[in-house]
Amino acid sequence: MKTFQLEGAKRESVGKKAAKAYRKESLVPCVLYGGEGVTHFTVSKEGIRKLIYSPEVFIVELAIDGKKCTAILKDSQFHPVTDELLHADFLQVFEDKPFTFEIPVVLEGLAEGVRAGGKLSLEMRKLKVKGLYKNFPETLKINITDLGLGKTIQVGALSFDNLELLNSKDNVVAAVKLTRAARGAAAKQQS
Repeated sequence: MKTFQLEGAKRESVGKKAAKAYRKESLVPCVLYGGEGVTHFTVSKEGIRKLIYSPEVFIVELAIDGKKCTAILKDSQFHPVTDELLHADFLQVFEDKPFTFEIPVVLEGLAEGVRAGGKLSLEMRKLKVKGLYKNFPETLKINITDLGLGKTIQVGALSFDNLELLNSKDNVVAAVKLTRAARGAAAKQQS
């Protein structure tokens, strides 16, 4: 998994007024959970930009006033009108403690059902997994070559080394749906 370097400074004051003042200075108020306690800090908007606006998943190497720790971005809040980043929550991770995280899904191969005229549909873009962060891949690759027309791949049919999938086993990850053209071709073959 890729790492992202992020520098921060501890916040002196906490609350709505303080957060507004930090945002005016182009700083984003952040919170770090999961360590010895809760740490309130700020980062620059430019510093966190590539972490927030990226489809990739990163392990964040946080440096808060010189003190370094490893974390993941757990949540981010945006302004409802301007889409400006208002707040970010980080979770500190440790090498020996498993934690839960969402990893993007990537489909590999050309499905049989697509060759037969069906349409491939990715139903779940991310899957929730539990494990040690050193075992987390950048993406969960799923081979769909044998996926036929009208067939689906469910979470229960998937397994990844050293990772536990936490989504419901009945959830559909990918499906090849019948199109009108495929239905017409199938009807002609039967008659």
